[in-house]
Amino acid sequence: MLAISGGDKQSRRRREAGQNKRLSSTDGRQKRQTEAVRYRSITHDITSAPEPVQRIDSYGSGQKVVKYNVKNILNIGGVKIRYGAFDYQFLLTTIILVAFGLIMLYSASSSRAYANTGDSLNFVKGQLGGLAMGLVAMVACMMVDYHILAKFAPLAYGVGVVLLILVIIPGVGTTTNGATRWLFGFQPSELMKFAMILFMAYYLDKNQKYLDKFFRGFCLCLVYLGVVAIFLMLEPHFSATLLIGFTTVVMMFVAGAKLGHFGILTVPVIAGGIVMIIKEPYRLARITSFTNPFADKQGAGWQIVQSLYAIGSGGIFGVGFGKSRQKFMSLPEPHNDFIFSVLSEELGWIGAVIVIVLFAYLVYRGIKIALKAPDLLGKLIVMGVIALVGIQAVVNIAVVTASLPVTGMPLPFFSYGGTALTFTLGEIGLVLNVSRQERIR
Repeated sequence: MLAISGGDKQSRRRREAGQNKRLSSTDGRQKRQTEAVRYRSITHDITSAPEPVQRIDSYGSGQKVVKYNVKNILNIGGVKIRYGAFDYQFLLTTIILVAFGLIMLYSASSSRAYANTGDSLNFVKGQLGGLAMGLVAMVACMMVDYHILAKFAPLAYGVGVVLLILVIIPGVGTTTNGATRWLFGFQPSELMKFAMILFMAYYLDKNQKYLDKFFRGFCLCLVYLGVVAIFLMLEPHFSATLLIGFTTVVMMFVAGAKLGHFGILTVPVIAGGIVMIIKEPYRLARITSFTNPFADKQGAGWQIVQSLYAIGSGGIFGVGFGKSRQKFMSLPEPHNDFIFSVLSEELGWIGAVIVIVLFAYLVYRGIKIALKAPDLLGKLIVMGVIALVGIQAVVNIAVVTASLPVTGMPLPFFSYGGTALTFTLGEIGLVLNVSRQERIR
């Protein structure tokens, strides 16, 4: 009996050992298979397998469920969001515009820079400084989640307003050509453009439910805009006021503001614009000369006439890079507001169309990013930036082609201005930030 009992025990131990070995082997195989599925879902087909991968162990008395969450699928507020690479097409278009702008800035400014400073690269060096700071701003705005950046929007708005106040204090701001817009070489209006986009996106996202109410929602947005507009007009900076105003209106419309509320403000806005134009003689002269610039081509129509001469002489293929004639003391601000005229003269109709297509494609990619944004905040940030860049490009090109009255609106990425380039690239970083997150449909 004892011998039989001992044999049974040994047999039972061998059977249990064999079973444990088989279970361990099966467990390891299933675990490796699950890890392989998880790896493929992350690196190859992220959208086709957004749900967590599950493995069920049925050994023993119960079932054990193991979940492997795909790391770049976030679940925020019950909405699945893909978090990953930014929009490379948008970034590449920006890089091309910046490079193109630097090349054209050198051509448009070299003669004037050499005549004034003895250094033909003087303006380009200043622009490169703005580019370096802009790249830092773009990377920072791209890498820090825009939900976190939006929390600092009220602070940015407040700092921007304080700087606008400091500019208009006598003896503090720097006055050039009758306008006081600079503070120790820095232009606060550029910071205000950036801050206004972030602040309005933050405010509209938090208060969207009140936006359909005229006083509590709609008018309160205009109060924040009005504070900025007042200080900008005291500089005066009419073009920046219009730009920030139109950008804010676009953001309010995207957020869901009623068209009827905009209609109510049409009459007072037009009346206010007429008053501001009549109040300043140079603005009135620009409006009257716009209808027929050649009537006073030595006076109020000088800028437009010289711009049209430059564009017309370019023809289809242009006179050649660096060979513009109008930039030599004839065309006003060839490196700034009228740089598109120099481009059209040197590169012709083909070069002008290429630039327009690049800006149009940048806006198109921005709209696509906004449509895929995971929330209203991201959508408003992108639409604000796209409106800001797009409006500047459209107005600048329209002015130099005599399609709109003359106003000091620079061409983004092309016109000289280190501060403007820095904050424009920071705004591009915000769009790339939003593009890293998109709602999974």
